[in-house]
Amino acid sequence: MKAVINLNKKNITFSLLQRVGQSFMFPIALLPVAGLLLGIGASFSNAQMIDYYGMEWLLGNGTFLNFVLVIMKNTGDIIFANLPIIFAIGIALGMAKHEKAAAALSSAIAFLVMHETIHSLLELLGMLEKDAMIEGSLSEVCGIESLQMGVFGGIIVGLGVSYLHNKFYKIKLPNVISFFGGIRFIPIISSLTYIFVGALMFFTWPYVQRGMHGLGNLVLASKYFGTFIYGLIERALIPFGLHHVFYTPFWYTPLGGTALIDGNYVSGAQNIFFTELASASVEHFSVDAAKFMTGKFPFMIFGLPGAALAMYDTAKPSKKKAVGGLLLSAAITSMITGITEPIEFTFLFVAPILYAVHCVFAGLSFMLMHLLKVAVGMTFSGGIIDLLLFGVLQGNSKTNWIYIIPVGAFYAVIYYFLFKFAIKKYDLITPGREEEDMESKLYTKKDYEATKTENASKYIIDGIGGIENIKHLDCCATRLRIEVEDLEKVNEDTLKKSGCAGVMKKGKGVQVIFGPRVTIIKSELEDYMEKLKP
Repeated sequence: MKAVINLNKKNITFSLLQRVGQSFMFPIALLPVAGLLLGIGASFSNAQMIDYYGMEWLLGNGTFLNFVLVIMKNTGDIIFANLPIIFAIGIALGMAKHEKAAAALSSAIAFLVMHETIHSLLELLGMLEKDAMIEGSLSEVCGIESLQMGVFGGIIVGLGVSYLHNKFYKIKLPNVISFFGGIRFIPIISSLTYIFVGALMFFTWPYVQRGMHGLGNLVLASKYFGTFIYGLIERALIPFGLHHVFYTPFWYTPLGGTALIDGNYVSGAQNIFFTELASASVEHFSVDAAKFMTGKFPFMIFGLPGAALAMYDTAKPSKKKAVGGLLLSAAITSMITGITEPIEFTFLFVAPILYAVHCVFAGLSFMLMHLLKVAVGMTFSGGIIDLLLFGVLQGNSKTNWIYIIPVGAFYAVIYYFLFKFAIKKYDLITPGREEEDMESKLYTKKDYEATKTENASKYIIDGIGGIENIKHLDCCATRLRIEVEDLEKVNEDTLKKSGCAGVMKKGKGVQVIFGPRVTIIKSELEDYMEKLKP
């Protein structure tokens, strides 16, 4: 009995972490656009770049293009500057099971209340005066001078408000105050709660700050080995959908480092990079910050496409034509956008040992980029778009981006021969190596078309065990995430008829992998479920 209870606790925890991870995708999905605006705007409006290339006549101050570029830079920068409240709203939106709009509004209100509470206590106790706090511990948040909590502050608010929302959004109050019941109660209880949370943070967060700085220093002290471990763990968590939970603190909080840029303290690897990107005084981007990002470029642009080529070369001659286009599209997706799951899940399901080796090479890639002092940032993932914007266009003197090419070429070769050897040696059933009467299942045209029809939704509902077995439905960048009442009712074979690339089950969570179009599939599924309701 005790073992069963412990197992249930693990399943609940895993399911919760999956939902937390996918809720991070709401704000993270905004960052590629913001990064493009900031990257293009900052690159082409940078005075040093304009002077170096002699483009004052076209891009200099007062020109039309300069106006456009400065606006692009500033609009992208404002998004990164307000990531904490964006995360607060996005997480509440993602974690709320119903009435999501009320949860989002309540989260924004609670965020402001929490920071104003902290500010008031700092002011009342005279702690806003110079040298009253350690350097970098204070920052301006939505116009409020408060403790530097970074995105952690937004996460604390988003998770807390979503809990309150899911618990109280149907609350019934006595008749005399019944107007304040239901969803109207959520911003009220959230505001009151986060007055106390703000006071708690005032007393406890300085200790957390010291602890996070210490942990960040430990990672930095571990130097190249620490970077290797970071890259290995980040990739190893991809199959479980928990990688967002892991890398987010490094990207957006002091765990990823703190830097003084143009007189302002900035925390978090990605925050540091984009602040440096917008600064005209930076001669070389911070390697200590970029090491949490740059390692993705060699294996995403070069390594995984090499694996795709190996799978094509080892396909049966009669099936090469069928799988060639599929593997090519998956390789191009990885190279250009950095979305790697189409390739990674291909060999994860048929050869987990290859995925383990891939994780090791991912860790080595991060370590090599750190060793070579390459400092190329990214918005979402390590594709060619980000490499051009945040590496090539910034110049080799600021980024050392040129080293990505030889390292990437080595990765392409090693992935190709390693995968080809393993597939042949162990007769792995990668795409194109199935029996002649079996369809090459991964990302065929037929599968793609199936996802646009009502049949796909029908197969998902049937495969998941019916609408009544769905406890919670959501999606991340590539996967439909479903929390079920009874895992025994889930039929993987039926789910695969929907045109998905694969199915994963863990605890009471089911992930159905479709690729980047999963948001459309989710919307179609919700419409189909509405039709089935009596």
